[in-house]
Amino acid sequence: MTAATKRVAVVTGGTRGIGLGVALALAKDGFNLCVCGLRAPEAAEDSLAKLRAAGAEVLYVRADIGSKPDRAALIEAVKAHYGRLDVLVNNAGVAPEVRADILEASEESFERLMRINLQGPYFLTQAAAVWMAEQKKANAAFEGAVINVTSISAEVASVNRGDYCVSKAGLGMATKLFAARLGEYGIPVFEIRPGVIATDMTSGVTAKYDALIANGLTVEPRWGTPEDIGRAAAALARGDMPYATGTVIHVDGGLTLQRL
Repeated sequence: MTAATKRVAVVTGGTRGIGLGVALALAKDGFNLCVCGLRAPEAAEDSLAKLRAAGAEVLYVRADIGSKPDRAALIEAVKAHYGRLDVLVNNAGVAPEVRADILEASEESFERLMRINLQGPYFLTQAAAVWMAEQKKANAAFEGAVINVTSISAEVASVNRGDYCVSKAGLGMATKLFAARLGEYGIPVFEIRPGVIATDMTSGVTAKYDALIANGLTVEPRWGTPEDIGRAAAALARGDMPYATGTVIHVDGGLTLQRL
């Protein structure tokens, strides 16, 4: 497969944590990549080198998903460099800077999380979807897909980070909306809901979740890993789940499984 014929995936927040796990899985599956993040390119070079070593051509774009100009620049960079986009993985997101009870939480924190976690991927998907639809019209064999990485917080209430929960629940509805809209083009839209995953974001609560997992929080008694999410995303990107657009895939070790 030549560089011109390899499928191209954009992974937001693709240089660390879950995003890097997803990007590595896609690289190993033969995708070329565009990953974006807030760090300077030299700060992300270790991650980019890992992706190249896995077989991918990698374009890095420094972009804030919560910024309209940055989202436009990201899409334009992919068009200029690759001339195609096959898979969009909306992974980038932030936690509240301060966890606060919903009776005390600030509007500023709410607005920040909505802008980055919901508004950003919503409108990035809009731009990518328009381009994917154009590619499908030009080539009936085109196989696109959108994958939203949300969280079990889309359905499990945490009253000390309500803004995060609402942003992830909103992205869950966005999955349904875009799945319904893009059906006519044969472009599936999926949602992956990770559980407790070992990343930089969760490093500050390691002791808490070690204890909870030891006491049965999850059916599978371990932390999840970025590789777990990557394998699920790669299966969706490959097209291993046909006739399943709009599906929500829980990768949470059984945390949300109802048990007596």
